[in-house]
This record gives sequence, C-alpha cells and structure tokens, in this order.
Amino acid sequence: QARATTWPGSRTCDRASALEHAQMAPAAAAPAPIAQVFERNQEATIYVGNLDPKIDEEIVFELMVQCGPVANVHLPRDKITQTHQGYGFVEFKNEDDADYAIKIMNMVRLFGKPIRCNKSSQDKKTNEVGANLFIGNLEPEVDEKMLYDTFSAFGVLLFAKVMRDPDTGASRGFGFISYDTFEASDAALVGMNGQFLCNRPISVSYAYKKETKGERHGSAAERLMAANRPLDLPKPAAAPAMASKQEGEAPAAPALRPPVAMPPGMPTPPATGMAPPSGIPTK
Repeated sequence: QARATTWPGSRTCDRASALEHAQMAPAAAAPAPIAQVFERNQEATIYVGNLDPKIDEEIVFELMVQCGPVANVHLPRDKITQTHQGYGFVEFKNEDDADYAIKIMNMVRLFGKPIRCNKSSQDKKTNEVGANLFIGNLEPEVDEKMLYDTFSAFGVLLFAKVMRDPDTGASRGFGFISYDTFEASDAALVGMNGQFLCNRPISVSYAYKKETKGERHGSAAERLMAANRPLDLPKPAAAPAMASKQEGEAPAAPALRPPVAMPPGMPTPPATGMAPPSGIPTK
C-alpha cells in the first residue's frame, strides 16, 4: 500500500511520486565523488573564480560550451546551505579548448562580476613577483575585460582590476594590473603611459606597496628576488655512479641570474657583494 509523504512545502504525494522526485533531483546537490576529482584531466581543466551566488552549474556549462565540448562542471558547495563557494572547475574534453576558454572568457562579466579563468593546475601557485602597475584616468566605460585585453599584449597578466564604488558599482577611474615578470610590466609602462584608451589619456606607473610609506613596486630588491627565484623546471635525471662527485670536491657556487634592466627613472639594483641600502639592519 502506498504511503503518503509530506514535503517541506506542505505538498503530499505517494511513495512512487517521492521516488520519481528523488530521481529528478539535480545531481549538483550531491557532492562530487572523490574518484572523479582524481580522474579529472588537470591540463584540460580550468579554474573559474569570482562567481556570483546566482550562478549555477547550468549557467557555467552554457557559457563554457561556446569554447568547446565540456566534459564536467563542478562548483564546490557548502554542506549545510548547498550554496556554491564562489568558484568552480570546468573540465573540457581537450586541452586546446581549455586554453581557448581562458583567453576568451577571462574577465567576462556575469551578473555584474568579472569572472576569473586560469588553469586549475596553476591556481595555487604564487606567480606574483611585484610587477604591479597602477592605471589611472580611466574612462567610466573601461571595465576589467577591456583592461585585461589591452595590457595582455605585453605579457602574461595575473589579474586586472578596476576599482569600483561599493554601493553603486561605478568605476572610480583607476585600477591595477599585475604581470608575472618585470620585463612585461616595464614594456607596458613604456608603451602605454600617456596613451589614449576610450578617448582619454591614461597614466601608468608602478603601484604603491600596501602598508608602506610611499614605497612603490618595481624596486631593485624585488627585481633581484624575481631574477633569482627558482624556476618550476623538471628535475634532471640522476647522474650515473661513475659521474658522481669525488670525495672532498667542493660544491660549485650557484650562478645568479643578472637582474632585468630598469626602466627610465628607476634606481639601479645593487651589484652582488655590495653593502645593503641604508636603513636596512644587518646582523
């Protein structure tokens, strides 16, 4: 005999209807199986961040399928409220479509918020070296997408942000961008400072550091650290036993890469072996 079931919305149905309702429930409500995460092709998966709460898996799928066949869309959700946490992962069926989606969809505005797209395998890596630029005198119509497309011609951009009024969302007339190298930021500074963007000349300069008294990014110390940061290169194969170091042989000193050239008006970096700048305590 069918047993009645009462739903939260004071709706009563029989057991067969309840089973049918459970089968029709969206699969997004269930957490993604762990095996699915490990079987995901990371090179064909992109990270999508800064998502509005109104966005769901269907909207992300409909957006990304314009770039190529999508294999899977996953938005991690809160276990209690079942609302997504503002980011997700989109797996394409091949890596070329994932790279194309990053170029096309990065900084596209959804529900008034520019989404952030990059390779999921690189999302947790900190690539910022301090090559941060301040972009001033922006037209109100310049958004994050236009800023990103304009300055990405000089190198790989880590982010592009237009500062906005928290109440109205209107542009405050300036923004910030960050490159992964100082070569790219120097080229953007020389090439874009004073150029017209939407019929208004923009100003480009190195941004001030947070919690400092007038110190800008692009200093000699930052450039020296960026020039000698370890590269994410695969480890070489182990040398054969006959080529191992002889006992008592002193290890060779690591070779330091020279810092990049400074743009006009910036102080030159200190040479190796020179005394530290004044004001820095020494041991």
